[in-house]
Amino acid sequence: MKKQKRAELKPSPAGAATIARAPWRPQAWHYLLAALAALFIALEAYGPALGGPLVFDDSYLPFADGSIDRIPLRQMLTGLRPVLMLSYLLNYRLSGYDTYSYHLVNVLLHVVNSVLVFHIAGQLLRRLEGDVAKKLLLASFCAGLFLLHPLQTESVAYIASRSEALSIFFAYASLAVLLGQREEGVGWLRSVAVLILFGLACLTKEHTAVLPAVFLLTDYYWFADFNLVRIRKNWRLYVPTVVGAAAGVVFVLRVLKGADTAGFGLKDLPWYEYFFTQWRAIWVYLRMFVLPFGQNADHDFAISHTPWDQGAFIGLLGLLALAVLAFLYRRRYPLASYGFFMFLILIAPTSSVVPIRDLMVERRFYLPSLGMVLVVADACRHWRVPVKTLATAAAIVLALCAVLTWQRNHVWSSVEALWKDVIAKSPNKARPHSQLALAIYQRGDCAGSLPDFEKAIRIDPEEHRALIDYGLALDCLGRLDDARHAFERAAARKSAYAYALVGMIYGKQGNREAAMRAIETSLKMEPTNDITYLYRGNLHVMANEMDKAADDFRTALRINPTNPAAGRALQRIGSQSTAP
Repeated sequence: MKKQKRAELKPSPAGAATIARAPWRPQAWHYLLAALAALFIALEAYGPALGGPLVFDDSYLPFADGSIDRIPLRQMLTGLRPVLMLSYLLNYRLSGYDTYSYHLVNVLLHVVNSVLVFHIAGQLLRRLEGDVAKKLLLASFCAGLFLLHPLQTESVAYIASRSEALSIFFAYASLAVLLGQREEGVGWLRSVAVLILFGLACLTKEHTAVLPAVFLLTDYYWFADFNLVRIRKNWRLYVPTVVGAAAGVVFVLRVLKGADTAGFGLKDLPWYEYFFTQWRAIWVYLRMFVLPFGQNADHDFAISHTPWDQGAFIGLLGLLALAVLAFLYRRRYPLASYGFFMFLILIAPTSSVVPIRDLMVERRFYLPSLGMVLVVADACRHWRVPVKTLATAAAIVLALCAVLTWQRNHVWSSVEALWKDVIAKSPNKARPHSQLALAIYQRGDCAGSLPDFEKAIRIDPEEHRALIDYGLALDCLGRLDDARHAFERAAARKSAYAYALVGMIYGKQGNREAAMRAIETSLKMEPTNDITYLYRGNLHVMANEMDKAADDFRTALRINPTNPAAGRALQRIGSQSTAP
């Protein structure tokens, strides 16, 4: 009996592509049960952040100021990440500015993605020999680990990270459809479905463009018995993919060319230095997956200027060693080997040669996390313990993850709590101090915001955004000369908005000539800033030039119809002109 039991747990001698005689196939009720359980647990784990405010880049999203209603649909469909923008538009039409609904949609997407993980893991496990109950348990554990791991928090609790959750929904769905292919290859209908889902993923976020490499990897491991030649049977999928790849490359290059936070145009961050740095960053992602501590919304991660800086080369050697082991043991541990190479492929767009201003960001782990979940599943598959023991261990791990995720979501429930947490972990980084100061200023405590603004400026004197916000806090306190000095320092960094603010301060001080010079400089640099026209209109009002003031206020409203100050100013001019 013991020998027979061991034989059942042994991988198929023909490799991963051999299907067991009685393969396990998830039933409809499995998916329904998994979805309901995932929804309930996710709402509890992510509950603290559901009512959270806009954080950091959230405030720049088009729904935050209502500008999404002014974007023509054609422009939205032909612009950057059209599928993502459409999701925000629908969300805005349903609930306006209510942040709860945006957080809720992110959580729902995360739940659906965990169900897709359950399906993908189940499809792969059924191709391996073993106990049916154990396979069901492992597929459920994969979904639960994906759903509840605290490293996923940033991708779900951060509204701006919907690009992750939504793009991965399409990416994982395309992989799930591919896994349903027959042994003779992918038919035209399935190929079209895979390509449509892949296209939607790319139109949501560009990092999913590497999916064709995952498709090839999937065929090699699960349908071609580790034989590259046999992949030719899926020509119906790969020929259209190659044809579309050229357009995809052009699209990604266009995005990178216009970005100021990523791409090969970052003068102070060469591609090779970024590449060296990522040899270390990947290991930090892996460490946080295994031991989830030290999470940070803004990691202060040192750059490796050479392969030897910060031990970067050791990180590369470690990754190469794991890759060699994964390939050598691909038949004995097919799920782990496949998962590890999937992880490397899916993390490559953000952690290889394309420079990104932020060297390490936790949400970048969301897409490749499926690969590491499969590695864990294979390790559990080879753990020779009774199913009840394995289930108990899995439940303990998931319970611990749920608690850690719940605690992490408390950090994301408040802007000040988030940035205080970051400052505790990255005290020498300017951005956390400036963001905390901004949050304090926005709740009306102008004096209380000054210490952190000043710390941010001491750390990074070149950060013009912190100088501008610091100047606004000083203006709030009536310290006009100090405010103007801060704005002038920011204006020296070629900031049109800072010049407009210099003009605003001069106007308050009664120096109309200097104010108009600063305003005109701002308009030459950026002629479509509604705030600048508002300030110039106010200067015309002070000079009793009402016709010119009305023209500026109307221009400000044409640029931004939701500018309340310009609307009120225009109404005041109208009421004055009609007064007896």
